[in-house]
Amino acid sequence: MKPFLFLIASFFSLGVLAQSSAYDEKLAQKLGADEYGMKQYIFVILKTGTNTSQDKKFIDSCFAGHMSNMDVMVKADKLVVAGPMGKNDKSFRGIFILNVATKEEAEKLLKTDPAVNSGLLQAEYFPWYGSAALATYLPNVEKITKKNF
Repeated sequence: MKPFLFLIASFFSLGVLAQSSAYDEKLAQKLGADEYGMKQYIFVILKTGTNTSQDKKFIDSCFAGHMSNMDVMVKADKLVVAGPMGKNDKSFRGIFILNVATKEEAEKLLKTDPAVNSGLLQAEYFPWYGSAALATYLPNVEKITKKNF
């Protein structure tokens, strides 16, 4: 019986030790983290849209607006991760991870994106559960970027 009690006591001791000693409750609350350090986001896959315009001036204007819209979303703490996709057979062009809880909120944000509105890009939305610390990613990008595209 004593080995059994020792085993149970050891198990609970390990559980206490497993909790991070670096836990920062204020940061967790600020980032909206649950007890696992996670939160709900909306994951967006940007695909090639139905607009097949070859007008370079129009396309360049829409994508300049797309980049500006991303800057606005970053400043509003709504865009957490963004980036282009490599060549693929699915017509995937890029991704966003948006710091919003619903598809409707995400759609509202992308209504201001000229590349999406023009049909050059099409957005697909998915609920995604990930680390709340992702919100600290983009604010540090400029600190590690030597050259812009």
